[in-house]
Amino acid sequence: MPELDLFSSTGSRMRRPGVTSGIRAFEPRDLTVIEGLQVTSQLRTACDLGRLLWRFDALGAIDGFLRQGLDHDRLLAEIDRFKGFRGVLQLRELAPLGDRKAESQPESALRLHWFDADIGTPETQIWVYDDDGTPKYRIDVGNSEVSYGGEYFGEQFHGEEERVHDDGRIAWLEERRNWNIDVFTKVHVYGRELVAADRLRHGFMRADKAQPGRHTSYIDLSR
Repeated sequence: MPELDLFSSTGSRMRRPGVTSGIRAFEPRDLTVIEGLQVTSQLRTACDLGRLLWRFDALGAIDGFLRQGLDHDRLLAEIDRFKGFRGVLQLRELAPLGDRKAESQPESALRLHWFDADIGTPETQIWVYDDDGTPKYRIDVGNSEVSYGGEYFGEQFHGEEERVHDDGRIAWLEERRNWNIDVFTKVHVYGRELVAADRLRHGFMRADKAQPGRHTSYIDLSR
């Protein structure tokens, strides 16, 4: 059972284990009813989670609501309403980065590491095609101009049983399509050291240098 957030606009609060409670100011449009239960709307919930969660989880929440149909322009227009609220600076940073094509929370977190690496705006779910033009594999996040991509391998879908397929897919992308691929796990994306941004930046620069005729310069942020 997940922990619950229960808030009231009438000055009362609940004190019991597993429940976070408090007082919030709601406008009528902030609330909706689902199967008889009054909850915050998609828009209000996206704003609250974008403000208050850890930033890597917050972008995942924003992406998730966009996948569910929340209009991105409405989300951006709502930000100024929270001026002075806790976490509004984070919401201003993350809301413009929202992308409904991100298919999981770890992919969203990996994309935020990409932005932190200062290597431009990443593409999401990049299709790479077979010789006959059939879409063959998708890359979670990357840059098709320099043929560099990052793949998140979570334990649920990329365990030992999938290793042969995963290794074959990465090998095909690198050998047949000249992509440079780095694989990331939760240690890189969520671990204490948060090393994903450095790995992405170094991988991007490696791929960029391998492209004929490219002379892009980057500031060394590791110094």
